[in-house]
Amino acid sequence: MTGARKSNRNQMRSAARLYAVQALFQMEQSGQNVDTVRREFETWRFGVGYEDGEELAEGDVELFRATLEGAVSWQAKIDQMTDRALVAKWPIARIDPTLRALFRAAGAELVAAKAPPKVVITEYVDVAKAFFPEGREPKFVNAVLDHMAREARPEAF
Repeated sequence: MTGARKSNRNQMRSAARLYAVQALFQMEQSGQNVDTVRREFETWRFGVGYEDGEELAEGDVELFRATLEGAVSWQAKIDQMTDRALVAKWPIARIDPTLRALFRAAGAELVAAKAPPKVVITEYVDVAKAFFPEGREPKFVNAVLDHMAREARPEAF
């Protein structure tokens, strides 16, 4: 794979992760099901151009779908892993809904065991930086995902 193709593929995977967090957030806030939200994102968000010349990144559809499906299928397991990584006074139900969606998307990738855990952690810390550019949330995300990754994939550490 050439450098440009690999870079584009990585950008598409990063975009898919961001879209997955947005889709999971939307599902929780609106009560829509996974199929409805998945279709909306694939139809209206992936690579859409706007009048001002801005264009949304094209996402890796396979990763986006796998992440959404995994987050829904394994939600109880992922939420339990997240709870164990959080301070006892802050169960997953009390954290910011954007972070909850992020932990579920990242947890789906950690449970699926396709990408190396360190890649998953780095990618989702970057997603946290996109949502919380001024805050401490990216460091918090790093710590929680490190704990989750060590639980889900201890052999990788």
